[in-house]
Amino acid sequence: MFWIRQKNTRRCGIARQSNRDRININRGIRAEEVRVIGADGEQIGVMPIRNALEKAAEHSLDLVEVSPNAKPPVCKIMDYGRYKYELTKKLQEARKKQKTSQIKEIKVRPKTDTHDLETKVKHIAKFIGNNDKVKVTLVFRGREITLAKQARLVLEKVAQMTEEFAQIEQHAKFEGRTMTMILSPK
Repeated sequence: MFWIRQKNTRRCGIARQSNRDRININRGIRAEEVRVIGADGEQIGVMPIRNALEKAAEHSLDLVEVSPNAKPPVCKIMDYGRYKYELTKKLQEARKKQKTSQIKEIKVRPKTDTHDLETKVKHIAKFIGNNDKVKVTLVFRGREITLAKQARLVLEKVAQMTEEFAQIEQHAKFEGRTMTMILSPK
């Protein structure tokens, strides 16, 4: 019976908040005594929870548990709604500043000629310019598998042509009927 109920709550989209992420406010704080920090940032001191709640009510603000693991827990008098808003803004800024790089792929063949390689290198330069990694894949078809030496030379030529703006992150290695090499920005 309990299992079915739990399954139904998941299906309805009800998510349980983990204890680590939960922030206790006002009557949700379970400690008997707390260390209180005022709205202006000055430390008021250790006092019973009832007195701390009264102090917060005097200022028309909330009592928010900032550090629940401390002895006694640290609570701050603040506007909880504004606090949550500022937290979400900080998370958004952190995500915005996060670097995202993708792996772009360029395919060549063992018999790819010099001019075609130059065109591929221009594409690689554009991808590297966007701070993306480039996976150069050399594909063998049919009996071309016997041209392994020539294939290595093609990949070495690509590495030489891109050495001024890219570095080899992973040297050429065989994987079935393909040979791959990964280039990253310098």
